[in-house]
Amino acid sequence: MEEMEEELKCPVCGSFYREPIILPCSHNLCQACARNILVQTPDSESPQSRRASGSAVSDYDYLDLDKMSLYSEADSGYGSYGGFASAPTTPCQKSPNGVRVFPPAAPPPPAALAPPPPPPRNACLTCPQCHRSLVLDERGLRGFPRNRLLEGVIDRYQQGRAAALRCQLCEKAPKEAAVMCEQCDVFYCEPCRLRCHPPRGPLAKHRLVPPAQGRVSRRLSPRKISTCTDHELENHSMYCVQCKSPVCYQCLEEGKHSSHEVKALGAMWKLHKSQLSQALNGLSDRAKEAKEFLVQLRNMVQQIQENSVEFEACLVAQCDALIDALNRRKAQLLSRVNKEHEHKLKVVRDQISHCTVKLRQTTGLMEYCLEVIKENDPSGFLQISDALIRRVHLTEDQWGKGTLTPRMTTDFDLNLDNGPLLQSIHQLDFVQMKVPAPPILQLEECCTHNNSATLSWKQPPLSTVQVEGYILELDDGNGGQFREVYVGKETMCTVDGLHFNSTYSARVKAFNKTGVSPYSKTLVLQTSEETQSEEQTLPFPVPLERLQLRRMSPFSSTLNLQPSFPGRSYFELRSSAHQLSLHSSLQSLNSAAWFSFDPASAHADIIFSNDNLTVTCNSYDDRVVLGKTGFSKGLHYWELSIDRYDNHPDPAFGVARIDVLKDAMLGKDDKAWAMYVDNNRSWFMHNNSHTNRTEGGITKGATVGVLLDLTRRTLTFSINEDQQGPVAFENLEGLFFPAVSLNRNVQVTLHTGLPVPEFYASRSAMQ
Repeated sequence: MEEMEEELKCPVCGSFYREPIILPCSHNLCQACARNILVQTPDSESPQSRRASGSAVSDYDYLDLDKMSLYSEADSGYGSYGGFASAPTTPCQKSPNGVRVFPPAAPPPPAALAPPPPPPRNACLTCPQCHRSLVLDERGLRGFPRNRLLEGVIDRYQQGRAAALRCQLCEKAPKEAAVMCEQCDVFYCEPCRLRCHPPRGPLAKHRLVPPAQGRVSRRLSPRKISTCTDHELENHSMYCVQCKSPVCYQCLEEGKHSSHEVKALGAMWKLHKSQLSQALNGLSDRAKEAKEFLVQLRNMVQQIQENSVEFEACLVAQCDALIDALNRRKAQLLSRVNKEHEHKLKVVRDQISHCTVKLRQTTGLMEYCLEVIKENDPSGFLQISDALIRRVHLTEDQWGKGTLTPRMTTDFDLNLDNGPLLQSIHQLDFVQMKVPAPPILQLEECCTHNNSATLSWKQPPLSTVQVEGYILELDDGNGGQFREVYVGKETMCTVDGLHFNSTYSARVKAFNKTGVSPYSKTLVLQTSEETQSEEQTLPFPVPLERLQLRRMSPFSSTLNLQPSFPGRSYFELRSSAHQLSLHSSLQSLNSAAWFSFDPASAHADIIFSNDNLTVTCNSYDDRVVLGKTGFSKGLHYWELSIDRYDNHPDPAFGVARIDVLKDAMLGKDDKAWAMYVDNNRSWFMHNNSHTNRTEGGITKGATVGVLLDLTRRTLTFSINEDQQGPVAFENLEGLFFPAVSLNRNVQVTLHTGLPVPEFYASRSAMQ
């Protein structure tokens, strides 16, 4: 309850509210304090008249900028007046809460020296808390409603704060009350009861009860019925939604709220109580988290103390081993440790203090709101409920992200290096001798795309140990030994050249000059099936522009690893104490691989368009471009449509190794197997050997098909869906990438995800 006390004190006088009134800005003031800070403004110098005359800006212009009428809630200005043009500037006073308060008007001068009568004045009031200016109407302060609900809360608070009920008639030190008279509503000690309330005459019929029972009967007294400020004989019975205030029937009959939405007072009372209760639930959760966080911070203080003691003992032992030459340096090193100790404690204690203050304010607001909810006066409750709901939401938002996170670790990331030579003692200093902590794999950024697997990791939060680099390791997809696939400073790596439908294990470790960290948890990746029916949207997408660091074919070719993941894969986590598992949730729907051309491995003269599916060249010489996906198993078919064919060039189509020559026709070296074709005939070429000349060429609009059957280890070509010549190449084994060579006279578009052509399917069925 003590935290609530600030909610019950006037911002001007600093005491508990006495006859509080509610301002349109939802803040409260004692009626006497409001009267003391009223400011009189001449009618002749009102904001409207000053605007009309175009006179210079003065203190009255604040009224023009910040004025808020008694019936408006849309203003948000500041109104602080140090003086007026018509009167000498009077220094403002300050309340116990630090709020600027204007003194009451000075007494009038003697009649002989009295100036002419002042012009008529308007009354202006500035809220001490939000500094909004309010111009009073003809009713003056009587136009502001009385906050009877706040009076009831203050009364209950003051009664509950008293340790024991005291006699109300003792003249000096009040004694503890012995009884309470229900009719007189007075607490008596035993001597005062015998002297002032004898059990005879009319007083004999009064009922005396124990003090505790009398306190309860006071609390259970019937609630006060609030009356309308405009019609003092009428009770509030309805609530105007637009004006956000209770009204009486006479207000409605007079037509003041004829176009407004009016609801029953009791229904709105229950509705606003429900809204405030719901808002308090969220704030209560924040307060609970704050209490747990304070416990965590206090535990950190203890842990820092223990770590400090342990570290100091180790430091003293090492320094003593260096005998006399190390004694002076030992004191300096201990000073360093103590400074680190004090720094950590200061940071944590400052955070404890800050969090404690915020928690006290939050708890006070919660207790005040709970007391308000207990109030039985609907109109009084509705007068302040909106403001309280906003304050509760605002306070909850203040407990945002980062507020409940420690700003300091408990570890001392220092160690003493006692290896230097004796003559180097004057250079003795702390160095980081701890190995890094194990990195953490970030599952949300790990994914596969076509023939690559992307892994991302980070250092543990709050780790201050310097890291010089990372080592990423993968197994062979069959549960074999791990091999290093990347060493460097980056925290994201894309590995190409993996099996379809295989399970790989990945792990990463960090290193610095001191040594190598333990491995991270092992990440198990279940690759997708060899085919996908269409592109799928990843739940954890990694933009391609982020995949800058790539490792192509990290394993030896003798391992015969399947090179790619056509399409994309979804992943989900398998729970395990020491292993993280990602496995595909997509299923194979047909026997077609989806891929595009690869700008990273293409010759610089190749021009890409249509999402890397269409290529041409800006050179008259033949240039080579590869597909992104490589194959070492299975049956694969793709087509290339001829979009442009000028001057009878000889484009070549086929497959190649990753290290094929990029500045010569496909098939000129032993790293490519191709068919080159003009407008009349075609040839097969490998290692600059031309074979199997076949009639039939290409023109604009033709389609060249490439069929790679690694089950039979053959390569076959087709033009316009008809097989072109015999089986072109046999006994193919290893890793092959789709490949094309062309010059500036040719433009082709790649088509993937296609079924096996009929001429090959029928031949396979016959075999």
